[in-house]
Amino acid sequence: MKKDTPSKTAQYMALYRALETRRPTGKRLFTDPYAIHFLTPAHRLLCHLASIPPAERLFYHLIQRRIPGALASGLARTRLIDDLLETTLRQGARQVIILGAGFDTRNLRLTSLQDLPIIEIDHPDTARRKLQTLGRHQKTLPKNTRYLSIDFNKQSLEDLFRQHSIDLSIPTVLIWEGVTNYLQKEAIDAMFALVGKFAKGSCIIFTYVDKKVLENPALYYGAVRLIKDLEAIGERWTFGFRPEELAGCLSGFGLRLIKDVGAADYRQQYVPERKKILKGYEFYRVAMARVVSTS
Repeated sequence: MKKDTPSKTAQYMALYRALETRRPTGKRLFTDPYAIHFLTPAHRLLCHLASIPPAERLFYHLIQRRIPGALASGLARTRLIDDLLETTLRQGARQVIILGAGFDTRNLRLTSLQDLPIIEIDHPDTARRKLQTLGRHQKTLPKNTRYLSIDFNKQSLEDLFRQHSIDLSIPTVLIWEGVTNYLQKEAIDAMFALVGKFAKGSCIIFTYVDKKVLENPALYYGAVRLIKDLEAIGERWTFGFRPEELAGCLSGFGLRLIKDVGAADYRQQYVPERKKILKGYEFYRVAMARVVSTS
């Protein structure tokens, strides 16, 4: 990410959520009335026009040309993580930590989180922009949410937790969306080691890219263009897992892999009726792991 600027990918995800929110109530995957506040004036106008079906198809086409595959996978991924989060809450999670929060608004749009302690953590530049934007559109920030900042590649998350007295003994769900592919292995290992210190039964929901896309982008639809564009905006991908090795990797940190779903599967689950107008990535995955032992 370029210095002193918020994440571009966080802005794109806000655009996708705002577009989805303009769809008819019975046809949208989720409702996020806050996402539009993070957009440029031009993108806000686009979202308003997208409520007209012919315009929606045109905008889908334009986005597909600009960032092939991202829209469909991003929409379905958002809903999948929402559903996995709700599952962990039903199973007893009593604290939510959102790592690399970007312009995520789950603490505002999901009623199930209103009475739980929420901790959002992100890079200082993105966190600053988020709070400035929310401050212009919200009378008060949610009282149940703490907003913290860190550079995951340069600073210790465990030190941050200690500094702010974050309680690891509470059954917790951590969301780590759209982050691992920007980090180094050492930072990822440190994160999983820290998750393993949370109360038994705590969960982490995270995304990752198949390592093969970094080794040979031409194998995948949209990957060559995407990786080139990310490098141009200073958000280069640096890490991926091999799906067949993920369970073994996590077990070394006291974590058990519960779910690992590829983009093709979660698009089929959530947006099958849109597959003719929305192609998507095949290398992005969503996983969930549970703490089975504490160090």
